[in-house]
Amino acid sequence: MTDPNRRPVVIRPARRTPKVAGTAAAAVVAAAISAAGAAVGTLDHAAAQSIEEGKESALAHAAALDDFVADISTRLWEFAETALRESQSAGYLAEALEKEGFALERGVAGMPTAFVAAWGSGSPVLGVLAEYDALPNIGNAAEPRRAPRGDGHLHGHGCGHNLFGAASVAAAVAIKRMMADHGVPGTVRLYGTPAEETVVGKVYMAREGLFDDLDAAIVWHPSQKTAVTNNRARALNNFEVTFRGQAAHGAADPWNGRSALDAVELMNHGVNMMREHIEPSARIHYVMPNAGEVPNVVPEYAKAWYYVRDTTRVAVEENYAWILDIAGGAARMTRTEHEVFLVTGVHPYTLVRPLQEAMQANLERVGPPAFTDEDQAFAKELQRFLEVETTGLNDTIDHLAPVPAMADGGSSDVAEVSYIAPTVEFSVTTAAENVPWHSWATSASHGTPGAIKGAQVAARALALMGAELMIDGDLLARAKAAHAEETGGEPYKSAVPADQPVPLPKN
Repeated sequence: MTDPNRRPVVIRPARRTPKVAGTAAAAVVAAAISAAGAAVGTLDHAAAQSIEEGKESALAHAAALDDFVADISTRLWEFAETALRESQSAGYLAEALEKEGFALERGVAGMPTAFVAAWGSGSPVLGVLAEYDALPNIGNAAEPRRAPRGDGHLHGHGCGHNLFGAASVAAAVAIKRMMADHGVPGTVRLYGTPAEETVVGKVYMAREGLFDDLDAAIVWHPSQKTAVTNNRARALNNFEVTFRGQAAHGAADPWNGRSALDAVELMNHGVNMMREHIEPSARIHYVMPNAGEVPNVVPEYAKAWYYVRDTTRVAVEENYAWILDIAGGAARMTRTEHEVFLVTGVHPYTLVRPLQEAMQANLERVGPPAFTDEDQAFAKELQRFLEVETTGLNDTIDHLAPVPAMADGGSSDVAEVSYIAPTVEFSVTTAAENVPWHSWATSASHGTPGAIKGAQVAARALALMGAELMIDGDLLARAKAAHAEETGGEPYKSAVPADQPVPLPKN
């Protein structure tokens, strides 16, 4: 493990010069588009050959790291550490990169399990994103049926972040080796981003400016299909509302009590009445982590935990403000006090078409995972156990549609990076179709050889895309122009207050 007394190598990027809004923003966009347009078609044969040589080199290096990917995937699956507790996982990845010659900065943005590893110098600066947190209490043996792990570990990689971290680190190493072999200038930077499952890690890293000087970023995710991401997802506010009242005996003197639980119930009722009057694109869901201890004591403390989503930040903020009004009303009705804590908030995803198209070509060049009969047999047995159609593992690559898909129900902290810098994401098949995601079934799947084949494909595709971005200035210029057009030149603004500490676990 890492030495806790080691002084970090500081590689914090300089803040990007803020873009300006209004007519000035339009000028920024126009200038970027003009510059990109001038670059189109200027590549000569020698330059094109150089790009291809670099990509071939990166692909070969990635392929040579198959065992590396398998080892990391397996170790992280065994660790299965939950959000902001990923000390073994983060340490394992960081040490592998340090051995490869990357400079490390650990514990960035107030998170002990966040790190940045960099190799090279100057521009372009390419970011490779890595995740490694697991989900609580969905652990399972790598078997196609419900079975506890032999070591008794309760948590599991139901989202496949063990594979995610492994492939991303391997890709960063492959890109670095390609750059060293061919004398390619620039910086490759691997971001170890914890707590994606709670939509925290990249939000607080973005707030601290750690992505501000990126020229581009690349990322992948395990899935039930292989495809380039073409969905903007939803903006999100994740927040807690805590009510405090006065305890009393529930039968002897309830008039001396003020029920925090009553306040939570009134708040939830008010929000459920609100649902009729919001846009269909909105999503609101909640749980009550604390709602009293025993029935004969008036609860003096209760908490509601809410997610509010919509397709734009503006819509999220409007509904968030409405819910805060409801919470205040519930406190007044029950004569309790209340506090609001905004845990995190994200934008919708910013899609960059030139990068999507390049990523599609690179993904098709690598091809889908070559699953064995044994891999398919495991997947089908799992599907039979769950009583879903036994189609096995999807071994095709989806076509990239000409326009973005309708927003799905989810949100991602990758969206913050995508707002700051041109970013492209794709998925690779790692689990059987139609099995429930974020479940014991996917935790089991992500500990199998078939899932590792998906991570190896991802490492190759990331390496190809990274090499292309490091060498092909035309692609990078077009990506920046498209990104500027998508954001309208508006500077990034974090939803999280500047002085708010990271919500670290209490134990």
